[in-house]
Amino acid sequence: MMLEGKVAIVTGSTQGLGLDIARQLLAEGARVMLVGRNADTGQALAQAMDCGFCACDVELDEDIDACIAATLARFGRLDILVNNACLYADQGLASDRAQWLKTLNVNLVSAAIFTQKAAVHLPAGGVVINIGSTGGKFGAAGRALYPASKAGILQLTKNLAMTLAPESIRVLSVSPAWTWSPSVADFSDNDPALADRVGAPFHPLGRVGRGHEIGNVVAFLCSAGASWMTGVDVPVDGGFSILGPDRGVSPRVWFQQYRDSQ
Repeated sequence: MMLEGKVAIVTGSTQGLGLDIARQLLAEGARVMLVGRNADTGQALAQAMDCGFCACDVELDEDIDACIAATLARFGRLDILVNNACLYADQGLASDRAQWLKTLNVNLVSAAIFTQKAAVHLPAGGVVINIGSTGGKFGAAGRALYPASKAGILQLTKNLAMTLAPESIRVLSVSPAWTWSPSVADFSDNDPALADRVGAPFHPLGRVGRGHEIGNVVAFLCSAGASWMTGVDVPVDGGFSILGPDRGVSPRVWFQQYRDSQ
């Protein structure tokens, strides 16, 4: 129970990775406020999980204010903010200005504003976790909005960590690689084994991640065990980020595969 007595807000937590993170924080003793736009889903989850729920559009400052106020009213404090809310739609170079601004507003600007508004309530020892991505570290053809927003999150984490360090508030980011989620479930026809087979060449551990594995690391980073960590990105990616374009396979193997294919 690393987080017993702590109170956390997790944005974008009525499905997917955000929900998995919220569950792990609860399992470690935290009291959690789920945050999402779907009130029916959120309220049902909150009842089932014995936690709070706040309907919130992270693009609206008044919704963010109301969410923080509701958390303080229900739990009496706020110790942890997890900025997870995210849009994935991305048409790369074909994206228009409105699509750019929408994605950056949700994925990047809203994390900054939520942190700004939450920080005044965080005590010494408070923690902000921004959910990054390997997508924010490497090039990807046909994409631009999502990777740019996640690259921004990684830089924002460093700046916020420096800004809030005098208040003894830590700020970190966590960057998953391919993780079982609604989007990966859709790609794989809801078949985890298929997702693992397709993802194996890109992850030295031979499979895609699971949400609870990301949640476990987030919970640790929010705990006293990580009290000397701030401003850094923690890759939780099955080894994805240690591979180069050759996927960790020597030239000899690639040349032999080429000859075999001829």
